[in-house]
Amino acid sequence: MVSQETTDAVRRQVPALADAVVELVNSRPHATPLTPDTLADPEIAERILRPFRGPDQPALSQGDLGRLRDLRDSLVDVVSQPGTEAAQEAWAEVNQWAATSAFRHVFDGDGRVALLQVSGPPVVGAVIRAVAELVAQGQFSRVRICANAECSHAFYDTTRSRTQRWHSYEVCGNRANVAAYRARARRSM
Repeated sequence: MVSQETTDAVRRQVPALADAVVELVNSRPHATPLTPDTLADPEIAERILRPFRGPDQPALSQGDLGRLRDLRDSLVDVVSQPGTEAAQEAWAEVNQWAATSAFRHVFDGDGRVALLQVSGPPVVGAVIRAVAELVAQGQFSRVRICANAECSHAFYDTTRSRTQRWHSYEVCGNRANVAAYRARARRSM
């Protein structure tokens, strides 16, 4: 069992934008038993999407939630099959979503620059901006899907070598190792 202290330490290593994107990806139906699509519940969707929303934005419409589910599904395809033709097609879909929002650069007096969305659905634009920032920082490739096919939970790989395979070694990794050990033992009999 993973201690809360260990979980909190790992969470502190995960950039806030990556954590928000991972939570968005995990809002899809996945795992066994199948978790529901949490973007279908407006109250839960508001909580999941809070990092992408400003304090004065109106409640999300069903149309907004539908667009976000489609964008989320494209992001799932990108992270679940990296380097494949399917991932390239999914990136093309993400590019189509990016085209729905326009941004402009805003410079402050301290030499910093930020992107300000000037058109398009605000929450879709915020998700696109978060993904773009993670890609630019070389962090998006750390968003992964658990290698346990029965789980498929998204996570952020915090390892230096970028080789983490399971969202939880104690749960999915241990199960995979025990199953592999038992299969080897059966073959050697």
